[in-house]
Amino acid sequence: MRIGVDLGGTKIEAIALADDGRIVVRERVATPRDYHETVQAITRLVLAVEGAAGKHGTVGVGIPGTIVPATGLVKNANSTGLIGQPLGRDLERALERPVRIMNDANCFALSEAADGAGAGAEIVFGVILGTGVGGGIVVRGECLIGANLIAGEWGHNALPWVRPDELPGPSCYCGKQGCIEAWLSGPGFARDHERITGERRDAPAIAALARDGDPAAQQSLARYVERLGRALSSVINVIDPDVVVLGGGMSNVDGLAEAVQARLPEHVFSDVVVTRVVRNVHGDSSGVRGAAWLWPSGVFPSAARAH
Repeated sequence: MRIGVDLGGTKIEAIALADDGRIVVRERVATPRDYHETVQAITRLVLAVEGAAGKHGTVGVGIPGTIVPATGLVKNANSTGLIGQPLGRDLERALERPVRIMNDANCFALSEAADGAGAGAEIVFGVILGTGVGGGIVVRGECLIGANLIAGEWGHNALPWVRPDELPGPSCYCGKQGCIEAWLSGPGFARDHERITGERRDAPAIAALARDGDPAAQQSLARYVERLGRALSSVINVIDPDVVVLGGGMSNVDGLAEAVQARLPEHVFSDVVVTRVVRNVHGDSSGVRGAAWLWPSGVFPSAARAH
């Protein structure tokens, strides 16, 4: 049995995944603010899932950051309390078994590549379009991590083929301006709508207005689609994936995948674009399912790579 844990900023979710991909047990708790309490909460969740399933399982954990192999410490975590902590070692000590840890965007991509919207594809690019913009790359069933542990982090590249009226671009928390994340996150979409219309609304409200025929909201969504088409085209020109799977809150906008697909030929360096842009299958469960799939994926040649 495979156990997956998704460590988020507000909640921790754990599942037991059957060999056929079915979720047989699901448990969740609020994320503690204290690091050591977080380790204890994950430990209790894993044991609770095992108790409910009646089986002992492997454990994979998705986190909003990554583990540096040389030190075993967390870096680049949105949940700043994790930064610099030996999460892998602490969990292995508490659970008395090897634990595999992966960035949550990679877990999303792995889940959709395993038995989701990208099942059967050789190269899958999993995209997160939420409060931030991230991504993961899966090649032949394995996550591509990269030498700097940032493979798939397309959100902190500049929006490509930028236009004069888009310069210098919105400020990004990373310290730069014009990042893809600053344009294409949910908050970025809302800021762009406010910049043009003067109306302050959140992303779901703007999408709903566009669906109902509001001209200003439709124009904001059209700008978003065109920019997303540019941003994804630049990724396709580099890694040439079979499938791009959209996830995160913005992926729930009706028709987004199809609209972006239609924009790809404008910028992809190919006379024919066969890459498919699709909405995810597993929704909010993709991250925790991908964490469970870390064991059969062969991402790590040994348990030592996990910490």
